[in-house]
Amino acid sequence: MIVYTLVIAVFVVVGAFVYYLISEQELPIKQLLIQAGSVFGILLLFFPFFVLAWSKHAEVSFTLLSGRAKTKKKSESQQTSELSVTLKQVLKRQYGRSWKKKVQILMLTGSADHIEQLVPGLISEQWLEADSTLLFWGGDVTTPPDETLFHTLRKLRCSQPLDGIVWVTGQYHQSVRMDAPVHSQPVSPQMMEMLTRNLSKRFQTLGWQVPVYVWSLHQTQWDNAGEQTQAAGCLLPAVCSSEKLQTALDKLVPTIVEQGTQHVVNNSRHDFLLSLGSFLRHGGGEKISASLSAFFNTHQPLPLAGLMFSLPATDGLRADLHHWSKDARWDHLLNSVRQLPPGLKPVRLGWQWKKTGNWILALLMLGTGAGMLISYVNNRLLIEEGGLHLAQAKDQNALMIKRLQAWQGLQEMLSKLQYRKTYGLPFYARMGLNQNETVLKALWPAYTQYVMPWLRDSIDARMEKKLSHLVNLPPNSAARSEAAKDAYGSLKVYLMMGRPENIDANFFRDSVMANWPSVPNVPKTVWQARGPELLTFYAENLSAHPEWVKKPDEELIRQSRTVLVREIGHRNGESSLYQKLLQQVANHYSDMTLANMTGETDADLLFTADSHVPGMFTRKAWEESVEPAIEHLANERRTEIDWVLSDGQQNASDDVSPEVLKAKLTDRYFADFSGAWLNFLNGLHWRRADTLSDTIDQLTLMADVRQSPLIGLMNTLAYQGKTGRKEVSESFAQSAKSIFNKDKQPAISQKVGFTGPLEPTFGPLLELIEPKAGAQDGQHLSLYSFLTRVTRVRLKLQQVTNSADPQAMSQTMAQTIFQGKALDLSDTRDYGNLVAASLGQEWSGFGQTVFVSPMEQAWQQLLAPTAESLNAQWKRAIVDDWNLTFGGRYPFKASDSEASLPLLSQYLRADSGRIHRFLESRLSGVLRREGNHWVPDSINAQGLNFNPEFLKALNTLNVLSDVVFANGEARLYFDLRPDTAQDVMQTNLVIDNQKLIYMNQRPEWTRFVWPNDTRAQGAMLSWVSSQASTRIYAEQPGSWGLIRLLEKANVTPWAGSDSSYYISWRAPDGLILSYTLRTEAGAGPLALLKLRNFVLPTKIFLEK
Repeated sequence: MIVYTLVIAVFVVVGAFVYYLISEQELPIKQLLIQAGSVFGILLLFFPFFVLAWSKHAEVSFTLLSGRAKTKKKSESQQTSELSVTLKQVLKRQYGRSWKKKVQILMLTGSADHIEQLVPGLISEQWLEADSTLLFWGGDVTTPPDETLFHTLRKLRCSQPLDGIVWVTGQYHQSVRMDAPVHSQPVSPQMMEMLTRNLSKRFQTLGWQVPVYVWSLHQTQWDNAGEQTQAAGCLLPAVCSSEKLQTALDKLVPTIVEQGTQHVVNNSRHDFLLSLGSFLRHGGGEKISASLSAFFNTHQPLPLAGLMFSLPATDGLRADLHHWSKDARWDHLLNSVRQLPPGLKPVRLGWQWKKTGNWILALLMLGTGAGMLISYVNNRLLIEEGGLHLAQAKDQNALMIKRLQAWQGLQEMLSKLQYRKTYGLPFYARMGLNQNETVLKALWPAYTQYVMPWLRDSIDARMEKKLSHLVNLPPNSAARSEAAKDAYGSLKVYLMMGRPENIDANFFRDSVMANWPSVPNVPKTVWQARGPELLTFYAENLSAHPEWVKKPDEELIRQSRTVLVREIGHRNGESSLYQKLLQQVANHYSDMTLANMTGETDADLLFTADSHVPGMFTRKAWEESVEPAIEHLANERRTEIDWVLSDGQQNASDDVSPEVLKAKLTDRYFADFSGAWLNFLNGLHWRRADTLSDTIDQLTLMADVRQSPLIGLMNTLAYQGKTGRKEVSESFAQSAKSIFNKDKQPAISQKVGFTGPLEPTFGPLLELIEPKAGAQDGQHLSLYSFLTRVTRVRLKLQQVTNSADPQAMSQTMAQTIFQGKALDLSDTRDYGNLVAASLGQEWSGFGQTVFVSPMEQAWQQLLAPTAESLNAQWKRAIVDDWNLTFGGRYPFKASDSEASLPLLSQYLRADSGRIHRFLESRLSGVLRREGNHWVPDSINAQGLNFNPEFLKALNTLNVLSDVVFANGEARLYFDLRPDTAQDVMQTNLVIDNQKLIYMNQRPEWTRFVWPNDTRAQGAMLSWVSSQASTRIYAEQPGSWGLIRLLEKANVTPWAGSDSSYYISWRAPDGLILSYTLRTEAGAGPLALLKLRNFVLPTKIFLEK
């Protein structure tokens, strides 16, 4: 009960103190004490019921678990109660009410025989008392503790149940000769271990740790009836060890030997002390120290206070029951119990509530005292500061600059006091000594009497003067227009002073300072520094003091409004209203993510999204909050500035009527609504699949009527896209039809669309989702048709993956695409491109992701593996044979061996050449011919990476095919005309036995054919100069002789002509041998020069 009372007392005191320090609402000390006392009383009264309930609960639990009542416990409890009552009565009668401080309580433990030898009668009577000492029999030390006895001790004296435990033993006695050493161990280590454990258990049961004394009984062979009853022993320090104990025993030996010698001199039979001295001197001390070392265990040491040696008691006679015949042997031990060092005194185990409670109470008292002292000082300073400001503010004879300084100080004081009143005092100013409200009430009259009138009247006069000046200016004058720019602020300030509920402290301060830049007799910098603070404080407190308001001039207000409305124009609060509306709605609706839009579908398998749609731009937000808010704002007649330019009966301008304002706000909202959805949808990305199987899974999910994320997304867009539209009710017949034909309804609604604010943006998408009548005939674009085509493609691709040889079938299908024969896949891809284009530029990103990317991915994954196969086929069918046939031959290499023109024609014929046949048979679907150039198909070749070198080589050979092999075989017709040159008398040109001899006569065109059907194939050029006879420039035999000769020439195209070229050779003597070439097709024989060092690429497609 005492512990419980102490605990709840500490709890209540600490709780009250913490509440007083941190509470924002100050509570008087008296009220706080009353409430704390009430709580303490309630908790104290609740204790008996708590104990009773707990006891009943424990008894019931015991009965349920054991099946028997606690009759034995109850009996033991009664015995304990009776014994404690008896002892208290005996001790109180013997030693008075303060017996607890006078009586020492010791517990003797050990074997019954040893206890009976030391204190006769203690075993039978359990307790004995004599000379302020109470002895208890604590049982054998080798047995568990008696909980009933320890409960009796705690109940007898709860503050300190025991003063010490005495372990009585006779095992340290050994009969030895004085000159013989001790050889045996007195007590075994196992027994000492058990002894220390049982002592620790007794401490735990008692709840206290008390000092332990060891009393060793020794025997003598003589009758010791007449020997002096005196014990020998030593006391030990608080921190002891085996070495210290051995030292103490060694110091004891000389003393007992000296006393023993005297006893033996008196009586030769009184040899106890001499025998004990011999025992200790000849090894007994070491054995005892080693045996008792268990008390000094470093993990759990026991407080060993002393070691006593004595003979058994000889006188067992007692005068009364429970009376102890104490002899002189106990004097030394009992005196030491009263004078124990701090380390050996009894201490409570566990938490020391009393000591902790004392410290807490002392700290609380100290803290309370210090807090009250600090609070007194702070409140005293507050009162003095308030008095000083009050005296300075009342001084009307001071200079204006001093008065401004005093007024500012007063104002700062008021602001500080107001802040404390609103948000609470600092903890160091409370403690029941708060004077904040008193000082505040004392300062307000001074401000109202001296500061406020000067500010109010000065501002009022300036505003009236400025507004009167505006009204009196000529209408439509430049001066009035200029004055009107600043008069709005003046009118607003003037109205704020008469209508403080509309006051804006910051606007009031800035406007007044702009119109009141200086004060007479005050430096401008001083007023600019102090003025804003004075004006802000006045404006912030004006609405709380209606008595400060001065009635404005209504006629001046009316005239000023009329002028300002005419000069400034209509009110414009649209932007601020719209931003305020969005701020109100933004936090009430969660953002809409892709997962929200697609419902319980696996949208992540098809799409990825980097953003979301703000929750305020959803149909739910529009219908629940935005539309009502716009309706409310539109019906309001004023915004925050409306009251300035209008009175309570007439609007300042018709341009801000509810209908116009509603239309403007609605248009702005739906413009942002459309932008938010477009940004999100155009930011969607198609999730790339790694394999064709993954692509098929995506197409399957995409076209699934029940689980398609695309259908879920489109349904969401159809719902959101109708935001703001007034739906037309269906007829009864239409409703009934839809009910009875519910199973035939399409997965996506087919209702006729309506017009609405989102129609310009969502119209194309809604038309695609909900096509009008006739949409199913295949002539209108619709989502239904697109998904049908996707399903068709998916089935086609599944045939590939489910076939016995998927790779072969995949290549076969890809070959059909390369050959331009795959209709399903290309038609679906074209249809998707068309659908995406029909949505318009605004939806380009969304259309590309949803309708184009899936088919492009399927297209690419089907074609990409086959591209490698085509590369191999090209190399095997064309390139390898080409290199075998023409490798190392002219014109492909600078070599004497020449390529065969007939073999070359087999490759380069325009219609039947091997290259042409390969392209037509394998690449006609992705590569088409435009003129004499091959170009990739812009649609079918998507996803294929053509080798640029391949296209370049193909176009080079195609040009040669058109020029050289136009008729299937190599045949060129061209004309040559010799040109006159200085110092050149004659030139001779022979091409395949066709001669052109020129001797400076009139030049004429000579027709040539190459190659010519003659065995004398080759070309030769010779000339005759004015200085020398005929000389040969070059003679090139073979069918390629002409090309070899042209390779050495300098060729220049004729200006303005695509079929004529100027050809010249520089002779060794520096003379120019020149001709003009005229071709029938292209560059004629010059085209063959492109074959020099020509290499046919080995790859058609490159890896990405």
